Amino acid sequence: MLQVQDVPAAALRDLLSRLGLTLVIETRGEPVTGSFWGDSEAGIVAHKVFVRPDTPIHSVLHETCHTICMDEQRRAGLSRDAGGDDLEEAAVCYLQILLADFLPGVGRERLMRDMDAWGYSFRLGSTALWFASDADDAVAWLRSHGLIDNTGAPTFSLRKT
Repeated sequence: MLQVQDVPAAALRDLLSRLGLTLVIETRGEPVTGSFWGDSEAGIVAHKVFVRPDTPIHSVLHETCHTICMDEQRRAGLSRDAGGDDLEEAAVCYLQILLADFLPGVGRERLMRDMDAWGYSFRLGSTALWFASDADDAVAWLRSHGLIDNTGAPTFSLRKT
């Protein structure tokens, strides 16, 4: 499973800064600020994503996408629990796969394998099958909020309302 230490820190910082977010790399072995799952999993507080060198890349992207997909009001009070409904969660998963292509050495195929290894579950049995043939609702949600364009590319903007 790819971890923060496997990807250039500058690439992670650049990706998050394109979104108006800040990456904070914390000390290995210390609790991750704002982590919902604990251990090495990424944490979120307002416009910051907290990680350690051993944080899985899928976790960084997932929590980043939660921050992108929530409205401004939820983001302003964000600390640890992203909330949201099932459709927003699907949109988060879809968007994290798209953003993986913007990280050197990651890419969507590798990220989907890591998501499966971590335990993400989709009704078709794998992340790749879901992404390819069962994510129309997530795509529609992302488009309706201006987070991907009509070609399916990320817009690198945060949800407003």
